[in-house]
Amino acid sequence: MLATLPLLRKTAFPALTRSRIETLQINLGYRCNQQCLHCHVNAGPKRTEEMDSDTIDAILRFVDATPDVRMLDLTGGAPELNPHFRRLVVSARARGLRVIDRCNLTILSEPGYETLAAFLAEHGVEVVASLPCYLEDNVNAQRGKGVFEASIKGLKQLNALGYGQPDSALTLNLVYNPQGAALPPPQAPLEAAYKTHLGEHFGIVFNQLFTLANMPIQRFGSTLLSRGEFNRYMDLLQSAHRADNLPGVMCRTQISIDWQGNLYDCDFNQMLDMHTEDADGRPLTIHQVTAQQLEGGRIQVAGHCYGCTAGQGSSCGGALS
Repeated sequence: MLATLPLLRKTAFPALTRSRIETLQINLGYRCNQQCLHCHVNAGPKRTEEMDSDTIDAILRFVDATPDVRMLDLTGGAPELNPHFRRLVVSARARGLRVIDRCNLTILSEPGYETLAAFLAEHGVEVVASLPCYLEDNVNAQRGKGVFEASIKGLKQLNALGYGQPDSALTLNLVYNPQGAALPPPQAPLEAAYKTHLGEHFGIVFNQLFTLANMPIQRFGSTLLSRGEFNRYMDLLQSAHRADNLPGVMCRTQISIDWQGNLYDCDFNQMLDMHTEDADGRPLTIHQVTAQQLEGGRIQVAGHCYGCTAGQGSSCGGALS
């Protein structure tokens, strides 16, 4: 794995400060049943890192002490592989929080997870499902042989439970990633194309499509370096930077928590080991932090941040503009 952080540190990005924390994005572990080329987490079946019960409890204590937090955004790896996933979901929903599960869809077909989709529906969990294209060859090239078929099966399972259906309270959103060193196309027309193709060919419905830029870090960044494409991609991101996307970047109102409870300004910074720090430069953890320590704090930035502000912008909730 070729390191990109030394190169990203050389690229200046506008200073950012945090507002109040409204969302906790929780990485429950790096283990995944897939191993995708574009994965910024470098997740895979051989990873063993996973959040323990004590850290789950620390997150719930932070939530109880912070009324502004209204959403938990659960990610991984495959977050559902964590043995404490269901307890966290039930505890969060009992507190009236919105819960998002960033689901790779194929996990719904894995042995031992046959009841997962029904569990998500029972507790009103919002599903954000990765489907980087609506064409089979493209998906399998990016994510592995057979992934498209399993993803379609998972989507049909969710639709049958009410996800994405008109007049249903169960939200199903899809995520698109480009296949290579290019920006995502405009979100609205691509969403329309997804809905037309998936509806006509498979009878699948969903609520929204989120377009996300690939970040030049971890597995994707290393691939860019090995192919001699890293500098060209960074030039593309910088040249497409739009300052009017800065107020909407997710790091202003969200904090990222890794499997050990360490805090980061976003999931991408987590993968670069760029910790959220207190006023004295000491890394913060969910075990001892308060919301007051976080509000107004300096956000760690580097060249990869242009991936969030280039073009239409990119966040975990899709395009910014």
